[in-house]
Amino acid sequence: MTGQLNVLFEKEVSVLSDKKIISAIAARDERMLAYVVQKYSKLLWRIAASVLINAASVQDVEECVADVFIYLWQYPEKYDPDKAKLSSWLSVIARSRAVDSYRRITRKREISMEKIMVESLEYAEIATADEEMEHSMECLSSMEKLRSCIDGLDEKEKELVIRRYYYEQKPAEIAVALDMPKKQVENKLYYVRQKLRKMMEKQEGDIHEKIQQGKS
Repeated sequence: MTGQLNVLFEKEVSVLSDKKIISAIAARDERMLAYVVQKYSKLLWRIAASVLINAASVQDVEECVADVFIYLWQYPEKYDPDKAKLSSWLSVIARSRAVDSYRRITRKREISMEKIMVESLEYAEIATADEEMEHSMECLSSMEKLRSCIDGLDEKEKELVIRRYYYEQKPAEIAVALDMPKKQVENKLYYVRQKLRKMMEKQEGDIHEKIQQGKS
């Protein structure tokens, strides 16, 4: 009997406008919220997962989607049915929540400095067994310089570096996550690599100048 009632409820709700659905939620209709969760969960999952791909666990994506529905339940008045569809509004919130989650996660992790140097900036080489001891201090110094330069990038540039060289996301994946054209992502990555190279060269030049001043 309960199953039949649920089917009837879903049929009734399926013809309701977004305005009536949000009004019911504002009136604390839990069945209406459950209907919205069932209807839009897959859509919001795809959006959240596209941002958090290779950066978070399945649980992180689930929590992100759940946060969207919690926000809907707590603040139904924030949605204006005259300005957008409910699906569109929820999608915007899902992407925003996913981006926030991504940034929180990445702040807790360190960038693979060796990988960036070897694959991008070419400031370090993979040493052979005989060369390892000779180059260890030089590589360590280069990594510290690179870390300092990355700290000098703005937040958007840092995010590109982290996604590409820590999480090994391809430009196409980054483009989806950041809602940017793939070509623009590739151009920005090239610009950031060149910027880091110049920053390191300047840093090395400043150090050399100080050494010369100390000798004079």
